[in-house]
Amino acid sequence: MTASDGVRLSVRVTGPDDAPTVVLVHGYPDNGSMWDGVVAELSGRFRCVVYDVRGSGESDKPRGRASYKLDQLARDLRTVIDEVNPEGKVHLLAHDWGSIQAWHAVTGDELRGRLASFTSISGPSLDHAGAWFRANLRPSPRRLKNALTQFAHSGYILFFQLPLIPELLWRTGIMRSLMKRLDPAGGVSETADGVLGLNLYRANMMTRLSRPAPRAADIPVQVLAPNGDAFVSTPLQTEVERWAPDLRVRKLVGTHWIVRSKPRVIAEAAAELIDHVEGGEESRVLKRARVVPGKGRFAHKLVVITGAGSGIGRATALAFADEGADVVLTDINSGAAAETAKLVRAKGVSAGEYTVDSSDGDAVGQFAKQVRDEFGVPDIVVNNAGIGMSGSFLDTSVADWERVIDVNLWGVIHGCRAFAGQMIERSEGGQIVNLASAAAFLPSKILSAYATTKGAVLTLSVSLRAELAADQIGVTAICPGIVHTNITSTTKFVGVDEQEQGRRQKASTSLYAKRGFGPDGVARDILRAVERDSAVVPSTPEAKVAYVLSRLTPGLLRQAAKMDVTP
Repeated sequence: MTASDGVRLSVRVTGPDDAPTVVLVHGYPDNGSMWDGVVAELSGRFRCVVYDVRGSGESDKPRGRASYKLDQLARDLRTVIDEVNPEGKVHLLAHDWGSIQAWHAVTGDELRGRLASFTSISGPSLDHAGAWFRANLRPSPRRLKNALTQFAHSGYILFFQLPLIPELLWRTGIMRSLMKRLDPAGGVSETADGVLGLNLYRANMMTRLSRPAPRAADIPVQVLAPNGDAFVSTPLQTEVERWAPDLRVRKLVGTHWIVRSKPRVIAEAAAELIDHVEGGEESRVLKRARVVPGKGRFAHKLVVITGAGSGIGRATALAFADEGADVVLTDINSGAAAETAKLVRAKGVSAGEYTVDSSDGDAVGQFAKQVRDEFGVPDIVVNNAGIGMSGSFLDTSVADWERVIDVNLWGVIHGCRAFAGQMIERSEGGQIVNLASAAAFLPSKILSAYATTKGAVLTLSVSLRAELAADQIGVTAICPGIVHTNITSTTKFVGVDEQEQGRRQKASTSLYAKRGFGPDGVARDILRAVERDSAVVPSTPEAKVAYVLSRLTPGLLRQAAKMDVTP
């Protein structure tokens, strides 16, 4: 295929001829092979068009900066599109410099009316970038921080303007080693691609950034921004709503070459937008990715809460709803779950309710699949379901132990297992909140079974937090103290008859009511912990004191545990 100035472009087409056409544009210093993994995922449903940008791969390699100006690159893209799809519109998926030139085409007149959607990865419009820098060089701490961070990321651009030295580093292999060190996911680029591609920077960067003329896109745009990109910061990629009225943003866990390291994630995200534009219903995932004004700190987030029929679970559901989150909740009591969902919907957000026994691993697994299919992968999971149990160790039967472990510990394990895998696969991070208790670090001779499960939840949470950190999934253990909920009226007191059990339940409920700390306070702590990604959060004043004492004077707490506290 021959471009407008006679340069030959190497083009490869795969996939069904009658399927929607997707044109994939690579960046620097790559060639079209960078898209191999993504094409393998997409080509079963879409007609995938990959071409080597001039100066790379099997395409011709003209010399001189004029051959690499953005206007010429946009004409190359037009040539490819006209050749492979003479009529109708195509979808664009682009990365790095491929995305920079695609932005130029999307916001210009060269391809107006020929494009259906655009998914951009790690490459902003240079005109948008120039305007963004000017807007952020203002006396605002956050804006200045964003600008300075991007300047630090962009030092290589100035280096590439130097004569001879960048070429020398490419020809000696030093540049490839440096880039590999910065991002191990990057491919091993050809020396010729690296050398000739320098013209992209020299022909376009300074003029566009110093004299930006930003224009708006008139098609749906999706920005996939890897949070570990060593070259393009997340704010520079995502703060483009002024120039993309129909914008969706997804912040992914990955590095600059996420296209190579996570091709399925990229393919699925692109396919969701393409399916919608081609006439399908907009998925809940896409709706949540839309950049639109939202009420509250958790607007457009999806929160799953177990045991939300009452108490801390219900209060947490309502607190998240107040802050704009959509909530999916479970409870073993279907009526209680339905009532909480009704209260959540009254706040103007979406809610889904399910009757689930958290101690049943199969049921929790099935529930997680339903959530993914009907709502998408949750951003936040709160494993709250639990039961109380009090009494001496010797009076606690094996059946009692099995019951409290099944609900309080296995319920948390099932929830973590069911949703952590989904979060990792989605690659957008998230937060898991596990309800432990001050009993996890406050020994008591009448809470051996209950405290064992809550201590295990605390240890599980801290360990899982370390394991999931690389995937940007935080794990928090919430440790409430004396909170007035209905758990006291359902707590099992072992070793006593039914009449005494009823008396102790009433006495405990009265004591907790006099304490005066309700579930709303714990809910506030949960929301704050999610915002801050806190590891361990004692809730209630006595829990905070006990947590400090457990670290400073554990012997004192062990002595206190010997006291008689039977209600």
